[in-house]
Amino acid sequence: MVTFLSGMSFLSTARCRLYFDDTAEDDGRLASKPSVLFINGWALSGRYWTPLIDALMPNFRCITFDQSGTGRTEFLDAKPPFTISGFADEAEALASSLGLGKTAPLHLVGHSMGSMVATELYHRLKPRVSSVTIIACGIFDYSPTQMQLLETFVRATMRLKWLFKFEPMQRAFVDKATAQPIDPHYAKLIVEDFLRTDADAAAAVGAFSLNKDILANYTKQLLTIAAPMFLAVGDRDKTIPPEGMTTLFEKRSALCDSPTRFVRFPMLGHLPMLEDVAGFAEELRLFLNAKSVAEYAPPDSLMPK
Repeated sequence: MVTFLSGMSFLSTARCRLYFDDTAEDDGRLASKPSVLFINGWALSGRYWTPLIDALMPNFRCITFDQSGTGRTEFLDAKPPFTISGFADEAEALASSLGLGKTAPLHLVGHSMGSMVATELYHRLKPRVSSVTIIACGIFDYSPTQMQLLETFVRATMRLKWLFKFEPMQRAFVDKATAQPIDPHYAKLIVEDFLRTDADAAAAVGAFSLNKDILANYTKQLLTIAAPMFLAVGDRDKTIPPEGMTTLFEKRSALCDSPTRFVRFPMLGHLPMLEDVAGFAEELRLFLNAKSVAEYAPPDSLMPK
């Protein structure tokens, strides 16, 4: 059941009261436009998509939501399991409630950990999904030592989260996620989202994002997506190694007949949609509007080297 409270929209699910924003609520004419469902990265709410959505308007119906444990979404009596499957349950419930993909094309856009959820969601909604966009979440062959170091880093970050209430740590947090300056308003928002994220949710996501079996399943699911795919990565990403996106592109090119558009942004980091709003929006728009296989190929200057 969808409820509205003081301009806020919630969907009651078996897991939570899911907060979401749908541009069609403010402009009913968008209900018939192709829809884009944005799925957030780790410890972020849906707010950081706003500049990109503004750039895509009014040609697309855009939907964002806060996964359980983040943002404005509310727990029920107990915390739900924080898993890819659980987050996909939330996204699937929202897509079904809003009727996405039934009368107009549905495009899934996942960023970072949200790419893992988008991939799972595609396989559940396959007949209704027109395309999938993966941002900054390729496929990797981590060594056991690398996996252990990354997991330790995530756990340590959550234990010391209180330090990020202080400006020097906040600046370091934003610098880690970006290679180019972003609007100070959104720099503040991503720090706020991190601080508000439920500690159990953040720790669980950090753990499953580095689980060998889960990563293997993610790779398998990515390579069997039959819909057109857009891969986007900042070459200066300091959060997730950008080389994993090149590996993903090469494997899809070798194994999958569906068109794949791969754009590497040479001067951007882990948040390309905020570091170069206009440039990122233009590349995404070109992909979403493509009508032929040839149109999915980016210009030579943006092809992987």
